[in-house]
Amino acid sequence: MEKNDLIIHLRDICFNYPGSPKVLDRLDLKFYRGNRIGLMGPNGSGKTTLFHIIMGLLKPSFGSIEIFNRPVKTEKDFMGVRQKIGLLFQDADDQLFSPTVLEDVAFGPLNMGKSRDEAVEIARNTLNFLGLTGFEDRITYKLSGGEKKLVSLATVLAMEPEVLLFDEPTSGLDDRTKATLKDVLADLDLSYIIISHEIDFLDEIADSIYSMNNGKILFDKEVHVHQHVHAHPHGAYNHEHD
Repeated sequence: MEKNDLIIHLRDICFNYPGSPKVLDRLDLKFYRGNRIGLMGPNGSGKTTLFHIIMGLLKPSFGSIEIFNRPVKTEKDFMGVRQKIGLLFQDADDQLFSPTVLEDVAFGPLNMGKSRDEAVEIARNTLNFLGLTGFEDRITYKLSGGEKKLVSLATVLAMEPEVLLFDEPTSGLDDRTKATLKDVLADLDLSYIIISHEIDFLDEIADSIYSMNNGKILFDKEVHVHQHVHAHPHGAYNHEHD
């Protein structure tokens, strides 16, 4: 991989919560453009903490973080990161806060400086891409768990990120919604890291599967390299992996 393709570079990252032993212990990670990584590990192994470190929601006690080949340390640095890397929380209720679905999905584009008309168009296109046409005026808190998960994904995709971080995206989903999510991920023209306990799910949508233990990532399993056509909520084009 070329250096210009390096998106996330973590070196010697250490972190512990107050009064607790280290969750991350000299963790290293290089994540490149085009990578589709599955991440497994027991509860408490630091998977979610890792995502929060990348997004600047938690600060490491030691180590360095570079995103898109630039050091990131301050809150201002991470504000730029959050415009390019989207995080899908494990609990959709942590992501949704507006009264209606359209308002929730349009919030990100509005916050990035889009006009209201532009934000609404992006929101409608994103909902359509996810098979959620007709959800615009639905009351967010009345949605089912699976519907909330897909709307949460829409709020992230509407911001047109370059990278996605998914924290247990299939948790609590029925088989139908899980299949929809799998189809969406297969078609997205984005690099991503997905935390999941479901090896069969990761085997279908990840090119590599790694595990976390003892505060480190163990680069021990790669799955088959596959070919597929990518799409994007705001356009589509053919693309194949080498």
